[in-house]
Amino acid sequence: MTAGPTSEPDTRGSRLHKRRRPGEQAIRAFLFFCGALSILITIGILYELGTESILFFQDERVGVFEFLTDTFWQPQVGRFGVAPLVLGTLYITVIAMLVAVPIGLLAAIYLSEYASSGVRSFFKPVLEILVGIPTVVFGFFALTFMTPLLRDIFGTSVVGFFNVASAGIVVGILIVPLISSLAEDALRAVPDSLRQAAYALGASKFEVSTRIVVPAALSGIAAGLVIAMSRAVGETMVVTLAAGASPRNFDLSTDPIFGHVLNPFQGAQAMTGYVAITANGDLSYNSVDYNSIFAIGLTLFVITFGLNSVSRRFVKRFRQVYE
Repeated sequence: MTAGPTSEPDTRGSRLHKRRRPGEQAIRAFLFFCGALSILITIGILYELGTESILFFQDERVGVFEFLTDTFWQPQVGRFGVAPLVLGTLYITVIAMLVAVPIGLLAAIYLSEYASSGVRSFFKPVLEILVGIPTVVFGFFALTFMTPLLRDIFGTSVVGFFNVASAGIVVGILIVPLISSLAEDALRAVPDSLRQAAYALGASKFEVSTRIVVPAALSGIAAGLVIAMSRAVGETMVVTLAAGASPRNFDLSTDPIFGHVLNPFQGAQAMTGYVAITANGDLSYNSVDYNSIFAIGLTLFVITFGLNSVSRRFVKRFRQVYE
């Protein structure tokens, strides 16, 4: 038998190589620079907060243990317990989330599962426009509308002019668009095949929305909720105008829990409110009041960092990937 013609090895593959694209390399270098710059800025902020906080704790009147455990914040008499400021911040945040989470999630479910494309294209931009309203406007809204409304309902003897409830409700209204937008994006990312499979098994639209789509988008919804919570924790103008400028000092051994410590109709000062008011005063550099701003800022940074860390762990644990 005569051997057939032998084909020469194809050497075209050996000539293939990565083409030089100077423009793409420049873009990659620029993106790396932006990422590194954001990390360096965060490190710089943390460094400044840390160094100024060290000066605060070096004062002989201030101790770390007393700062974390004392329930009185009265710098005039040497009491530097951060608990009243943390209580005011977290109390306002809890009220805000109680208001925003149901409204935001229900709005997201409606826009994702029930609304037509025309209705969705109208309502979602309207909700997102609310995010651009200056927060000082929300602060005056709380002061001139929400507080008088609460005083009309519960009585002026019960509801103070500055109170936590008014600030919390308005902060909740402020973060509703954030929750609804992020949750709606997470719901719409769920594959339609899951919906169609549930419909094929006889499920109703409500059952598909609440038992199939929402659990499948749980990780994205949770991430949005934590972002909204961090936004509520860091809110400044609303809590400064509506909640008051006096820390709610308390003594657990004598003060009633719901009569004073957790009374939503009394005023309280949040950490951001204290920083805003104190920073606008006449402070000398390296004074205890000046350095306390950075100690409060570091505490606020730790709280928001903890929330974001919990969010990342939650999202990583419950994330579902679909093909």
